[in-house]
Amino acid sequence: MKKVTAVLLALVLTASLSITAFAVNEDVEGEIVIYSSMYQFVLDKLDEALKEEFPNLTPGNEGSFFFYGGTSSLITKIYGEMETGTLDCDMMLVAEPALSLELKEAGYLEPVEIENPDELLRFPYDEEGYWYPVRVCNMVLAYNPEMADEWAARGVTIPQTFEAFASDPALKGYISMGNPMSSGTTFAAVASLTQDNHYGPDYLKGLAANEVMIESGSTAITKLQTGECAAIMILEESILKVLKDAEDAGTPVTNLKCIYPEDGVVLIPSTVMTVAEEHSKNVNTEACEAVEEWLLSEEAQKLILEGFMHSVFKNMEEIPFGSVDTNWLIEHDLGVDWENAYHNREAINTAWTETVTMN
Repeated sequence: MKKVTAVLLALVLTASLSITAFAVNEDVEGEIVIYSSMYQFVLDKLDEALKEEFPNLTPGNEGSFFFYGGTSSLITKIYGEMETGTLDCDMMLVAEPALSLELKEAGYLEPVEIENPDELLRFPYDEEGYWYPVRVCNMVLAYNPEMADEWAARGVTIPQTFEAFASDPALKGYISMGNPMSSGTTFAAVASLTQDNHYGPDYLKGLAANEVMIESGSTAITKLQTGECAAIMILEESILKVLKDAEDAGTPVTNLKCIYPEDGVVLIPSTVMTVAEEHSKNVNTEACEAVEEWLLSEEAQKLILEGFMHSVFKNMEEIPFGSVDTNWLIEHDLGVDWENAYHNREAINTAWTETVTMN
């Protein structure tokens, strides 16, 4: 009897192992490189998951599937590589969809068919399959609630809108934001806020008049906490990560908080793209398609949430730590005209340089 039980147990274990083996994409082989602007700690999580899901797929960038860079920096890199006709990557995960429109038009993308995208996604996608949203970044304002009274005593009101951020003269010298020339999400925010249906080109004049400081998110956060800045324009995920890391360390932060502007947030759905075979580094579109499908799986979307970004799934009720409901954000999204951002990228950057950085 014991022998029979042992045999049955062995059969169950064997069956279980077989199911596990078939659960991963063992048949996906070759090598790929993915350009991405996601923060490194998120890429590390995705890298580990991809290696487990695709055990026979070779990471093409020094042991990693990902090559990291800010979106605007990656765009410059991509432009240079397009002159040769071949990119040094096989896929891209960048912060703003304008590049997707541009690369599709240039013939640099391979369409990928995702099952039932209308039922799956709550953000726009390319109906021919050339790009899909994978994660959603959210541009907000932030402040130090512990210093609000002190700022008020100095005649400074913490801005509750993007408009006030650039137009309230009391904020002169006390605001900070990223650089659209290197950050795709900041470029998207600038493109949105300077649209004619929002605040137009004069928004940049307001930033210049208020002597906005152009610096990294980490520097801006430090200046909020030390009282050098009254408010900053920043990605929600940057604030949420600081709050979560501090809580995990047992030292909760109380001098940092997001402001969800009353005139609207700027949501940036980041897209995944597969490079057309004739333009890709490793000529491995079959593997890229499998990875693209995995990025739109529940497992991958959970990792996106852990990275303090919002999921693109319609049925995803979970939100990043410390955030607000994603559907509420969608209702309060100012929106970005991505066609305008694509066709007028150079003009937007020139206006920024001449109006803000040179003044």
